[in-house]
Amino acid sequence: MGFKAALSKPFAAFAVWQINKWKKNAVAAQQKILQNLIAQAKHTAFGKDHQFSEIKNYSDFKKNVPVQDYEGLKPYVDRVVAGEADVLWKGKPLYFAKTSGTTSGVKYIPLSKESMPEHIKAARNAILTYINETGKADFVNGKMIFLQGSPVLSVKNGINIGRLSGIVAHHVPAYLQKNRLPSYETNIIEDWEEKVDAIVGETLHEDMSLISGIPPWVQMYFDKLSEKTNGKKIGGIFKNFSLFIYGGVNFEPYRAKIEQSIGRKIDSIETYPASEGFIAYQDSQRNKGLLLLADAGIFYEFIPADEYHNENPTRLSLGEVELDINYALVLNTNAGLWGYSIGDTVKFVSRDPYKIVVTGRIKHFISAFGEHVIGEEVEQALLSVANEEKIEITEFTVAPQVNPADSLLPYHEWFVEFSTLPEDLAAFSQKVDEALQKKNIYYFDLIEGNILQPLIIRTLQKDAFVNYMKSEGKLGGQNKVPRLSNDRKLADGLERYIVH
Repeated sequence: MGFKAALSKPFAAFAVWQINKWKKNAVAAQQKILQNLIAQAKHTAFGKDHQFSEIKNYSDFKKNVPVQDYEGLKPYVDRVVAGEADVLWKGKPLYFAKTSGTTSGVKYIPLSKESMPEHIKAARNAILTYINETGKADFVNGKMIFLQGSPVLSVKNGINIGRLSGIVAHHVPAYLQKNRLPSYETNIIEDWEEKVDAIVGETLHEDMSLISGIPPWVQMYFDKLSEKTNGKKIGGIFKNFSLFIYGGVNFEPYRAKIEQSIGRKIDSIETYPASEGFIAYQDSQRNKGLLLLADAGIFYEFIPADEYHNENPTRLSLGEVELDINYALVLNTNAGLWGYSIGDTVKFVSRDPYKIVVTGRIKHFISAFGEHVIGEEVEQALLSVANEEKIEITEFTVAPQVNPADSLLPYHEWFVEFSTLPEDLAAFSQKVDEALQKKNIYYFDLIEGNILQPLIIRTLQKDAFVNYMKSEGKLGGQNKVPRLSNDRKLADGLERYIVH
């Protein structure tokens, strides 16, 4: 065992000891954070506008602070971007994480001197909890790659701006820098395909032990490595590759293909980072769910997803949540986001400790006919059948077809890129439809009532989603394909890739 691996074990034990202190008292930790956030922000413009000085408890907070998305906070964010201090949080942010919004165009998410360390600590602790639980630490002696956005930052009114992953690259601890790939010169390449080609060139002959990134883009990296080595498995190229860290999307649709590309089973850690804050990570290889970070400068609120669009939805603090309920996630952070609806939905799978699974996006659903089908349901319906029949899925998305050209009943149209095709696509489609009916009673009623016909699967060409994302300027980085949409924009863009 190398020096770094040996040193990491007592460091991991100490980190877990610290985590356990708040993990067992998560509700109390959340109450303390809320009080601290209010105290630190009561002299800001937002704090004055929302009478923070009068807030004594969570009930007062809910009365004073509305739930809002980026559009709701944008007037305040615009003032911060213009260079004004003490608007949402004390002083000015260290950074703006630049993200793409569907209605706002570019979004600027503030990162403060208080919030930035929490991102780094959470990423570090995800690895340390793994080391502490498994005793496996040899990977820290090998090379590590983090597939991420460019670390090049721009400056606006004295504040650095970049993609979150690029900003985080500036905060990688010194003890990891020598092990870390790709090089800065490669990392700053903006064109994703060119960048992945360069990463392949840099890593092909290295001792890669840890690989991290969003699954579809990691798969792209694996495919290029395999092409370069005449079809060699990733586990054969990197003999000591033993840990895969991922986040950003549900891994399950990609698991079979990634494991096939590697050629053997390896351990993995799921993380839930966002520009708005590092929310959770998998802290155990044995138990399901992601540990909600209750002591990381974020006060969480939860709205039952089926109430989200109500005028006055129920808002719950951590101590009030129940298991297996779909909640829209709301954040209040030490970077100045208040009542901020991040757009994700989560379910609690444990309350001791508090663990979640990410179930989808509040805006990603199909309810063209009142069925309100969500991402979790379509993923589970497709994957349950695919796993049973040993069919590999590369990528997929679903949209409603309200006005079929043949004047038949409307239906849900599934666009699927298969790695291995079903022998009988019609039978496969029927099984997926039956699985979805079991998961969503409203969808079942619409099929039974002859309002909808069963779903139709369109088989897409190889690399259809990669080519579509490339055509939209969204290839690589933090970009993700939505699992389902209530409109036809994505579906219409994919029609040219259908295999007829």
